[in-house]
Amino acid sequence: MPGPHSFPDGNTSAVSLTFDVDAEAGWLGEGPEYARRLTILSEGRYGVTRGIPRILELLARHAIPATFFVPGHTAEQHPAMVEALLEAGHEIAHHGYLHLRSDKVSPVAQAEEIERGLEVFERLGVPAPRGYRSTSWELTPETFELLVQHGFAYDSSCMGDDRPYLERWEDLEILEIPVHWSLDDWPRFGWNIDGGGNVADPEELRRTWIAEFDSARAEQRHTSFTMHPEVIGRPYRLAQLERVIEHMANTGDVWFARMDTVAEHAAPSLRESAVPTP
Repeated sequence: MPGPHSFPDGNTSAVSLTFDVDAEAGWLGEGPEYARRLTILSEGRYGVTRGIPRILELLARHAIPATFFVPGHTAEQHPAMVEALLEAGHEIAHHGYLHLRSDKVSPVAQAEEIERGLEVFERLGVPAPRGYRSTSWELTPETFELLVQHGFAYDSSCMGDDRPYLERWEDLEILEIPVHWSLDDWPRFGWNIDGGGNVADPEELRRTWIAEFDSARAEQRHTSFTMHPEVIGRPYRLAQLERVIEHMANTGDVWFARMDTVAEHAAPSLRESAVPTP
């Protein structure tokens, strides 16, 4: 990625706020038995009915563009939400169709996840997605190849750096905008009655995310945060996110950008300076 002082408008750091809108698909992808579990499905739906409106209002208040990774199933079930995201000027990126983990399904099923998601977006008038994020950040060689074949501009599933870089598999490569568990709300608040979970102090999220941003700003690099509307969309948690946003904005030198914009900005210098990985 471009070096110090290379972000637009003289900014010296960059931030992307991203939201995985899993909704019901987040549970249905775990297995057909979840179709009968109305309570757990309703929590996913809460992310759309309550979480998304609150998030959109927060982003509008601070004039921040964001990226929403949306499974095809979620888009099908909630077309009004899709329209609201587009009207607000946010990016809709690919997050599979039924939120299936690529490492747990066949290559054929992996291809179907990509293709069905693309078909839904086209049917709903969503611009062809430029970015992809795998379920649970599990990326297989087969899905990697599919992303290259379909011409995705970037992926956001891997952790090989703390700034945009080129992720490689054999002779293929894709621009990667990395993720990390410390920058995700799910490990703090995600709860599953079958497998436990956590309901953490939201102020810990604020402290950690401010520390993450401050270290990124000191190194003049990009940071991305991963959130889930049914998780961060609860008001007391969203209040802490707003405090993080205010801290970042008050520095006066941060570029808030959608992931596709970051990929477009980073790609030229990454391609020019690419050195084959041993």
